[in-house]
Amino acid sequence: MSILEYNGSAIVAMKGKNCVGIASDRRFGIQHTTLSCNQKKIFTVHDKLMIGYSGLVTDMLTLQERFQFRLNMYRMREEREIKPSAFTALVSSILYEKRFSPYFVEPVIAGLEGPNNTPFISATDLIGAPVFADDFAVAGTNIESLYGACESFYKPDMDPEQLFETLAQTLMNGMDRDALAGWGGIVHIITPEGTTTKTLKTRMD
Repeated sequence: MSILEYNGSAIVAMKGKNCVGIASDRRFGIQHTTLSCNQKKIFTVHDKLMIGYSGLVTDMLTLQERFQFRLNMYRMREEREIKPSAFTALVSSILYEKRFSPYFVEPVIAGLEGPNNTPFISATDLIGAPVFADDFAVAGTNIESLYGACESFYKPDMDPEQLFETLAQTLMNGMDRDALAGWGGIVHIITPEGTTTKTLKTRMD
């Protein structure tokens, strides 16, 4: 078993029309032993930007503290919030710094960029190599199922309600055949007006 699969996870981010969504499962386990079903895997950067992590939970929490420190320094120096594209560069550089003994996490970033609130999605691997998506990005222990569900359900220019429904169905269907992820889900929809968060009840077996 890969160390990236040790705790289990499923993260999906998806673009809509002037909105973007990011969803994760809620399981925290050690291999096939489930310890809790309310693990937070998606963190708010600011009102229009979120980051989700798949991989090792201990590294996730360490990395989140490092990002929070760097974000606070950025706010003090620049006196504004960081753009999603700049935050992706920050994430990538911090991960690449540790490439010889990496953090075992794969972040997924979702947000709205600039005054036009352009949807933005990116993801990196554990050494910070970024990928920028025009439709959706996934990470976790069962990315084949998640990709298949995304490709089946995704359509461009969805409104926030359609985006929530699509993300929820994608996450639940993608997790159904993964023993290491699941046990509930959470979906965040980011719009120019604010963020909507909804919790999903899923199979617990």
